[in-house]
Amino acid sequence: MTLFKTIAALALTIGLAAPAAAQDLSPVGTWQTTTGESRFAVSYCGDGTQLCAKLTWLRRDARKPENVAMLNQLVVNGARPAGANKWRGTVKYDGQTVAGSVTLVDGDSMRLSGCKLIACQSVDFVRR
Repeated sequence: MTLFKTIAALALTIGLAAPAAAQDLSPVGTWQTTTGESRFAVSYCGDGTQLCAKLTWLRRDARKPENVAMLNQLVVNGARPAGANKWRGTVKYDGQTVAGSVTLVDGDSMRLSGCKLIACQSVDFVRR
């Protein structure tokens, strides 16, 4: 899976969080793809009910010019709750918008699902 698809999925998933007090689980923290190629810092932003995600680390083999250019950049900037431990939203990347959702499976695992046109994918993350 390309880093773009991973970021798009994460952004969609994370961009829709509610305050931790309103949820059983919180997406805030550091998350890594289960493949270990990238890490993201997830935090609340905007009015405190939105979620943001910043790409903070890339494994050596994922350090391609287009990925390195995104380091320390927000890849998700705001999203909204869609139910208990679920969020929906969009992420903008390289002039494109992708729609998706995120589900916190438990306190240490999260699944991001995103679609662009008719192509859909899921990415799993673990808390670091």
